[in-house]
Amino acid sequence: MYQRILVPVDGSETSQRGLQEAIALARLTGGQLRLLHVVDELSAAMGMSGQGMVSADMFQLLREGGEQVLAAGLAEAQAQSVSADTLLIEGFSGRLCDHVLTQAQHWDAQVIVLGSHGRRGVGRLVLGSDAEQIIRTAQVPVLVVRTATPAP
Repeated sequence: MYQRILVPVDGSETSQRGLQEAIALARLTGGQLRLLHVVDELSAAMGMSGQGMVSADMFQLLREGGEQVLAAGLAEAQAQSVSADTLLIEGFSGRLCDHVLTQAQHWDAQVIVLGSHGRRGVGRLVLGSDAEQIIRTAQVPVLVVRTATPAP
């Protein structure tokens, strides 16, 4: 059970918590991880020049940042004796949730583990929720790890 664990990562504290939980799960089941990073379209759009073109330098920085996030996650998994590989998806089509769901299907993932801020109300409506879309439409179980709530 849960031999193929898909883990979207972006380098944030939230995704780090998801990665840590995925590593723990893989250690329990003898499973393997696939770490997935998607070069964010919004970030790329923010690097647009006045003519509406994405700066090649900006795109290169986003790609390198994604590679660093994946390398750090891979090193963390391997340090804990967990088998893992990485996949960087880049381009300008689709939402993060769509890429995660497609990769889960193509790789035959048995579970998706992801971190979530757990936004509610207006924050969720304004920002949307990739985690929510993944939970609603994934054809495999989804383990959502919420960011710790700060103490009052």
